[in-house]
Amino acid sequence: MFQHFYGRATAKVMPQNKQDYYEYYTIEKGDSLYGIARKFNINPELLAGLNGLSMEDYIYPNQEILIPKNNYSYYITKAGDTLDMVANLFKVSSNEVIRNNGVIYLAEGQVLVQPR
Repeated sequence: MFQHFYGRATAKVMPQNKQDYYEYYTIEKGDSLYGIARKFNINPELLAGLNGLSMEDYIYPNQEILIPKNNYSYYITKAGDTLDMVANLFKVSSNEVIRNNGVIYLAEGQVLVQPR
């Protein structure tokens, strides 16, 4: 799975049709980001980043978080990224990145998704 992370997590710009790319999970007492990531077989830093968290943040019971679906690759943009750079990372055309993500701002922290 292609995953890329930069710096402290902040609020994210998500694809418009996020229900296609994510599932929801409600935090239970005793959960940790590492434990949830292990349970869903995903990178814990990706899990944190997609939810606007850092690995040091506390999570609360009954808090709802996004779980990335396994059949997609995810990229969280950083300052200076271009559409062509992102397309090259995904190994697809710029038009395909646009088609799968709708509006693309390339603002730092935007989550872009690409089917594998």
